[in-house]
Amino acid sequence: MEQYVEIRAANPDCLLFYRMGDFYELFFDDALVASRALGITLTKRGKHLGEDIPMCGVPIHAADDYLQKLIALGHRVAVCEQTEDPAEARRRGSKSVVRRAVTRLVTPGTLTEERLLDAGRNNYLAALVPIPSSEPGREACALAWIDISTGEFRIGCSGPGGLAALLARVEPSEVLVPERAAGEPALRRAVEEAGAALTPLPASFFDPATAEERLSRAFGVATMDGFGAFARQELAAGAAAIAYVEKTQIARRPPLEPPKRVGDGEALRIDAATRANLELFRTLSGSRSGSLLAAVDCTLTAGGSRLLADRLASPLCDPAAIDRRLAAVAHLVEDPALRRDLRAGLSAAPDMLRALSRLALDRGSPRDLAATGAGLEAAAVLGARLDGSGLPLA
Repeated sequence: MEQYVEIRAANPDCLLFYRMGDFYELFFDDALVASRALGITLTKRGKHLGEDIPMCGVPIHAADDYLQKLIALGHRVAVCEQTEDPAEARRRGSKSVVRRAVTRLVTPGTLTEERLLDAGRNNYLAALVPIPSSEPGREACALAWIDISTGEFRIGCSGPGGLAALLARVEPSEVLVPERAAGEPALRRAVEEAGAALTPLPASFFDPATAEERLSRAFGVATMDGFGAFARQELAAGAAAIAYVEKTQIARRPPLEPPKRVGDGEALRIDAATRANLELFRTLSGSRSGSLLAAVDCTLTAGGSRLLADRLASPLCDPAAIDRRLAAVAHLVEDPALRRDLRAGLSAAPDMLRALSRLALDRGSPRDLAATGAGLEAAAVLGARLDGSGLPLA
């Protein structure tokens, strides 16, 4: 219990999943919260300061299901694993305790498990930095968003008064904000309308003076200039997102694309209420069935479904970009043989991006290794078919 209390004190804002053999166990107040949230039996184990210690537990093999319920209810979970074999502990003495350490923090924006994610939608973690304005209610915001399960990394700016529309477009699961800004009503309302969890962080995460250096170090470059022209606040948001990923993954970092800057005028600005009434992704009753996405999604891969959802969420404003996309569609309409071959090749392609992310974070399985191999094979076949096809890629 001394070990448990020490580890719990180091993670005060999380429920602690403490590995005990084939179970994750929770004690004290964590047990009270988890037993109510999960509908599992509350029992007790031993005494502390003369009082019974409340305890509940979940089996390792079913942990993902329980994690999903806790995350959906807004909880954060610290997963504490045994870091040595019990036999090694016994060699140090009959009363030696098996060494344990927190191996990851599970939050809404940092999920990677296949069972906890929607295969057809991105799961974004966003970091937000307000940009001061002389006009109340017209503040702009820099926003960085990362999907650690696929490696996508975007940075942009909302423009004056456009935060709610940008968050509605990205639909992050979790939004990181500086502690000083977390109480601003307009910001909290925009995050709430987007359906995201709000996570305040110390100002050090968003320090603009060191942001470019931290991002450059993360991507192994001398400067961020090669990735685009980023404002100071945009770099601060990107650096905060990277730092939070490293914190929650205990210094491990999934493979991430270099950040791509998204201009405020690249996509049509649509507020959350309009998106809901257009039923782009869900009907007003909350069902995917009957939405526009469900009606048009004939994709064969999880990555294709995510890309289609992203394009529906972000209608282009640039005529040249629209023309390039339409040219690619027209080419495939006019070449049924190429279209048939591509669909046959894509049908064999697994979700390699998410498999690679789990492998990089040491959470992979033989199934993920097999998916990576099958994905490379499918890519080789598709590449050979596309070579010389004349398809104008959008």
